[in-house]
Amino acid sequence: MIVPCAQCGQKNRVAAPQLHRVAKCGRCSASLGPPSHPISVSSVAEFDEIVQHAGVPVLVDFWAAWCGPCRMAAPEVDKTAQHMAGAALVLKVDTEAHPQLAARYDVRGIPNFAVFRGGRLVKQQAGLVGHGVMESWLRGPA
Repeated sequence: MIVPCAQCGQKNRVAAPQLHRVAKCGRCSASLGPPSHPISVSSVAEFDEIVQHAGVPVLVDFWAAWCGPCRMAAPEVDKTAQHMAGAALVLKVDTEAHPQLAARYDVRGIPNFAVFRGGRLVKQQAGLVGHGVMESWLRGPA
């Protein structure tokens, strides 16, 4: 995954198993992480790499721009990413851009949240929920 440096703008490649750890920029040595914001998935391959190889639980928000409840959920998803930085990763999957991922996980209503541990789907729920609920899913039993 490519992670831009906030200090110098350098694009740094960070492997999926290392995303939850603090990395350093290859140019200026500034801290790159861990991500405290949702990661927008740009491809099915990127999704698969992160979910399969993440060293921490992964929350996936399946959403679409036209969906009102998805827009209402967005600040809660952002808070979850901020609160769980280093302990979990938060991904956003646009179901319009990646319908094959929505179909793979039988997403019939959005927002739809899925939690993965060790590459396995352990929880999935449709509907608007707060960041406290999302965080409890991520902290739940392995």
